[in-house]
Amino acid sequence: MAENKTKPSKLSVAAFIDSVMDSGRRSDAKALIKLMQGAAGEKPRMWGPAIVGFGSYHYKYESGREGDMPVVAFSPRKAATVLYGLTGSDEAKAL
Repeated sequence: MAENKTKPSKLSVAAFIDSVMDSGRRSDAKALIKLMQGAAGEKPRMWGPAIVGFGSYHYKYESGREGDMPVVAFSPRKAATVLYGLTGSDEAKAL
């Protein structure tokens, strides 16, 4: 079974956001940090090289595949900002 590529990393969230070339997307990223940090009650941390995540949860599929993911996250990609969120659980209702 392949290993998950999306894992918490020690990369700097601030350095990543500062490296976003588009000023509008960079401004949106700063606003999303405030919004998601308030909603999740967790500080941001990098998940892999390009996802800013808040909190974490462990999942396990019937197939046996399991891993950890942020509860909510975003990535200011070149074409668009992508939002990630936990769905289908009791924890998701609060968010």
